[in-house]
Amino acid sequence: MSYLSLYRKWRPRTFDDVRGQEAVVTTLKNQVKHDRTGHAYIFIGTRGTGKTSVAKIMAAALNCEDLKDGNPCCECPSCKRIISGEAMNVKEIDAASNTGVDSVRELREDILYPPADGRKKVYIIDEVHMLSTAAFNALLKTLEEPPEYVTFILATTETSKIPLTIFSRCQRYDFHRISVEEIDAQIKRLAKEGGFEIKDKASNYLAKKADGAMRDALSLLDRCLSYTGSEKITYDKVLSAIGAVDIDIFSEMFRALTEGDTISCIKKLDEVINEGGVLSTFITDLTAYMRNLLLLTAAPDMDVSDILEATEENTARMKEDAAITDAATITMYIRAMSELLADLRNSTAQRTTAEVAFIKLTRPAIKEPEAFAASEKRIQGLERQLSEAMEALNGFREQVQSGKIHLAKVNAGPSGAQHLPEEDIGAEFQDRLKYEDLPKDMKGLVDRWSIIMDEFSTPSLVPGLLEHSKITAKDGHTLEIVVESQTYFDNLNAASGEGNTTNVQALREFISVLLGDMDVNVIVTKIDKGRLGSVKGLEEMVHIEILPDDRKDDV
Repeated sequence: MSYLSLYRKWRPRTFDDVRGQEAVVTTLKNQVKHDRTGHAYIFIGTRGTGKTSVAKIMAAALNCEDLKDGNPCCECPSCKRIISGEAMNVKEIDAASNTGVDSVRELREDILYPPADGRKKVYIIDEVHMLSTAAFNALLKTLEEPPEYVTFILATTETSKIPLTIFSRCQRYDFHRISVEEIDAQIKRLAKEGGFEIKDKASNYLAKKADGAMRDALSLLDRCLSYTGSEKITYDKVLSAIGAVDIDIFSEMFRALTEGDTISCIKKLDEVINEGGVLSTFITDLTAYMRNLLLLTAAPDMDVSDILEATEENTARMKEDAAITDAATITMYIRAMSELLADLRNSTAQRTTAEVAFIKLTRPAIKEPEAFAASEKRIQGLERQLSEAMEALNGFREQVQSGKIHLAKVNAGPSGAQHLPEEDIGAEFQDRLKYEDLPKDMKGLVDRWSIIMDEFSTPSLVPGLLEHSKITAKDGHTLEIVVESQTYFDNLNAASGEGNTTNVQALREFISVLLGDMDVNVIVTKIDKGRLGSVKGLEEMVHIEILPDDRKDDV
């Protein structure tokens, strides 16, 4: 007899044999036990969680001649025919291969005939989400009111692709991922019954690699048995059999990433490949390792050992790795690994694709060269602008101190700021000069206003007060400063701490130094932020071009 894979050989025969789906099997067993079964079921869940197995058990239970507390006996002729796949009244239909409406029409004709043996005709439609829209529509009426001897069991992994009209006609059962503990226990149980030995660390690793799917776990175990022969299955042999790597290399790779050590990252990839590792498996495991680090970083004071599903030794090591960086960096790495996995699926040169991805992560300037070049150019421009402003300011000061420039008398006016009523704001700003009409010196002041304001201070001036202020001009001799709140307005009216002058008067004198002998009158106008809205709104109101660097700032 040909070899039968483990997941087929050890497929559960009764509801009690099913692992990890207690709520589902208990409900179905009670329905059979009390003869309250429905006419249509839909089983939903990820791969390998027992949907098809439970569907076959349900079919056997519905036709069993000697039920055992709701479970099929597995001994009567009906059960034996269903287990061997020879039953005429249990039909498995692969919807992926029969997607069209014609297949559904054949099914509708077939259900008109009563079962040749047993009490129930059971139709198990696997991957039902693959049916076409026309096929679903053709199935609706039959699914809603089938003959009393017919039961439908639909199985799918794609909930979103099932029409709501199908859901409304079926009893829905959700199959959840099976826990690591359940899978680990099942592997050890099969090892005992199958006459082979497996170490605890090896079975636990296989359970984690299965990602909640019992079938995947048994398929991996099959590979390990083929690799080891009659020898004991150890952790190291499991790693060799499935092309995986130990946790040490994940830690070393993560640290190389955080240190920007490109050479170490490339060497680690080379080591994985030379030892027979599969790149996609390695990246998947590395992503899982980083996920654990992210959990430890996000909840440093909480016990997340149950979620990590790692040994105490490995958890301690992961805590050390998590402490060397922050959650944002780890999240960025996880996103990059996910993108790399997608790229590997379509790549004909997987090694090169992986190496390029790690080089980009360790050398950010390579990742987005245009963005880095633009940022560098912008920084250079700002540095040049700052240097020019400081040079001009120092030049003015030197000329004033040497007596080469005589300061003009500041126009008489209110010692404090002028506070315009809101209803006068619109009219007040109608006659402002456009930027191109300003005198050259005043243009320079407009261009470098934010930089120059960093230089102005008095003992009583609140730091950052003028950071978001804007200026405009009514004529070639009058500057106006627009501030955004009542707090700024009141502070500019406050005493400067130098004699009897206010902050406004001190500001007038400061600007007079910058503009030489130009006659200057400073008016501070308070405009409500809600009225003004944004820098763009200010430009439209006062007809002055604001610095490009400030366009994203609110006034």
